[in-house]
Amino acid sequence: MPLDLSIKRVPDLLVERLRKRAALNHRSLQGELMAMLEEHVTPQDRLTLEQVIEMNRAAGFRTPSESVEMIREDRDDPLRGEPR
Repeated sequence: MPLDLSIKRVPDLLVERLRKRAALNHRSLQGELMAMLEEHVTPQDRLTLEQVIEMNRAAGFRTPSESVEMIREDRDDPLRGEPR
């Protein structure tokens, strides 16, 4: 069953920052606070950016920083333009 929570004596500066953040995300103050709680209280079973990059490299995917090399390989491919 849902529970109502209350935070007392929140400094004006913090309230203003929360209101700005809520407006930027097109949420009410209540909605923004709920989203923040869900983000920070949810179990951390998500992969880190480094883990995702490593998994992609292991699968053979390339990153945009390798684009020049990829273009050169494609340009120099003797089978370029032929159906594969």
